[in-house]
Amino acid sequence: MVSHLWKGTRVFLTGHTGFKGGWLALWLARLGAEVRGYSLDPATTPNLFTSARIAEVLDDVRGDIRDRDALNRAMHEFSPDVVFHLAAQPLVRMSYADPLSTYETNVMGVANVLESVRTTPSVRAAVVVTTDKCYENREWHWGYRETDPLGGHDPYSSSKACAEIVSAAYRTSFFQQQSSNRHGVLLATARAGNVIGGGDWSSDRLIPDLVRGFRSGEPVLIRRPKSIRPWQHVLEPLSGYLALAERLLAGESHFASSWNFGPWDDDAWPVDKIASAMAERWGDNASWTIDNAPTVHEAGYLKLDSSKARAELAWTPQLRLNTALEWVIDWYKASATNADMQAHTTHQIAEYESLRAETSAHS
Repeated sequence: MVSHLWKGTRVFLTGHTGFKGGWLALWLARLGAEVRGYSLDPATTPNLFTSARIAEVLDDVRGDIRDRDALNRAMHEFSPDVVFHLAAQPLVRMSYADPLSTYETNVMGVANVLESVRTTPSVRAAVVVTTDKCYENREWHWGYRETDPLGGHDPYSSSKACAEIVSAAYRTSFFQQQSSNRHGVLLATARAGNVIGGGDWSSDRLIPDLVRGFRSGEPVLIRRPKSIRPWQHVLEPLSGYLALAERLLAGESHFASSWNFGPWDDDAWPVDKIASAMAERWGDNASWTIDNAPTVHEAGYLKLDSSKARAELAWTPQLRLNTALEWVIDWYKASATNADMQAHTTHQIAEYESLRAETSAHS
């Protein structure tokens, strides 16, 4: 990240009360950006937004991306330079329980955000965050590229594929690259792997489930232990979103497209390997066991090919998965001691920045 480029830049961030949005809000504030967050209340208790006191670093607006008028007002009044759209219904199993709300949030929500972007003259760049699950998963053993077909077996995955299609339609209909000097907006989408990090307390996610179980002293029930995912620390894709937005803000229309941000291939681990590594590092007799209860369909094998980001954005992962797990455990253990979690989270961001700067200096 080029910190001086962000100083004073006005950023409209949806989903700032969520896990990834909270980390991004703290990072943008550290870079000197002026941030307005637009989101519903935090979905869990505890949550990163409260524990890291994120309301202190931005203009905190509560609203629903399905409420087009409220969203328009919030964006127009703030007059941002760049929009990061992270607000979403993010859980596969929740999408089975409430598919209509999932589609309303993840499809019409995206359309509402992009319509607000289209009618807000100040906006020059927008990054819409979707997911690695937006691809038509064929359970093959190589990573999906940005040109592979979109799809989705479940409501969540298909809603995110729809979000990509809506974004592409807005880009070609209203934000065409060849006429960017006229409309002034460059739009990109970002697809990231399974993110982990401190402050995620979502239900039905592996790391939060493990932490809750380890703290209780009970064996953690794990479903689909052999499912393989592209695990990565939350700071990895966020660094990609920031790098991408910098190129868009600079007017480089070539970057107005879709982008994958995933880990190195050998950091795509099965669930049982993650659970065992977490239990070993946690200590205190932490353990897990297989949950044999019937469950909904979830992909068994999923990897991303991030060669485009590596070649064109000079973006590479910085934290190997073993190190990422150590950072995760460090965060949750600190949170149990009443530590200053805003300072702790910002310290991990600073450590990550140093690693990336060191890599850049040697490349």
